[in-house]
Amino acid sequence: MVFRWHYQDDKGNGLSGPGQAFADQAGAEDWLGAHWRELADAGIDGVVLLDDADVVYGPMSLHAG
Repeated sequence: MVFRWHYQDDKGNGLSGPGQAFADQAGAEDWLGAHWRELADAGIDGVVLLDDADVVYGPMSLHAG
């Protein structure tokens, strides 16, 4: 099991972003909690959490509201 974030624009298209990999979901969520503002400032609108190729949840917006 390898957890990673898939990054999206506001239309749901994939974007490049940090290629971090995490051993567990909690680690991935902690990392996102610490970096979401930087990702949003870089033009990433949403994220999807993947466990290998399986969607855990998302898309989830990085914008308030």
